[in-house]
Amino acid sequence: MRNLIDIHCHILPGVDDGSADMKESLNMAKKAVEAGITHIFATPHHLNEKFVNVKIDIIDRVIMLNKSFQENNIPLTIHLGQEVRIHRDIFTSLEKEEILTLDDNGTYLLLELPSGRVPTYTQEVIYELLLKGITPIIVHPERNKEMIENRKLLFELVQEGALTQITSGSIIGNFGKSIQSFSKKIIEHNLAHFIATDAHNIGSRGFTLQQAYETITKEYGVDRTFHFKENTEQLLKDQSPTVVKPVPFKKKFLGIF
Repeated sequence: MRNLIDIHCHILPGVDDGSADMKESLNMAKKAVEAGITHIFATPHHLNEKFVNVKIDIIDRVIMLNKSFQENNIPLTIHLGQEVRIHRDIFTSLEKEEILTLDDNGTYLLLELPSGRVPTYTQEVIYELLLKGITPIIVHPERNKEMIENRKLLFELVQEGALTQITSGSIIGNFGKSIQSFSKKIIEHNLAHFIATDAHNIGSRGFTLQQAYETITKEYGVDRTFHFKENTEQLLKDQSPTVVKPVPFKKKFLGIF
């Protein structure tokens, strides 16, 4: 069995709406290990109108969490990350060293859009990030209301050079049928590049990565699953993931796709 790598998880204790304290983080870690996960990128929310988690604070907390796992003999490695809400001053935040790319390599950044819309400046931010050598990974686009209603928006952002991460729970139906359906459409149109748990706890928002991969294998074949797993391994090595040419969505006729 290959290593399972989770690139989006709220396992850091007491910083956002994920793990409340160290005890919960240890419980989450044990559940992750049971689910076959060996590496997790801790990606607390930053500037999502509720939480602020700047780079230096995350680094300190990840060091502390890894130490705690070693002391408790939990075979799980936590990597640096951050789920950054898109904002107009993102480049000022970068200059101030508040933004944390995955593993602090300056290459890949988890970028969150507001759940209800796609800001008008999104394409511009993606373009500017790419110019700086940072590839944005748009998290859970399948749960964005405006993208569900206007699917070509996602195609355009991927065409621009953004990558995307689908939530494992979306694929197995934990967020409802319409989000599950859109997730599958995203995969079918080569617009998905990574699968991650976005785990917040051990209950309703847990570690469903293996179940999602099993669903993908059943519906699209083992090669597609291998592709997603390999892409997360590439991120871990700070190497380029495989990107397949995206397929545009067909125009909508009479409300039917």
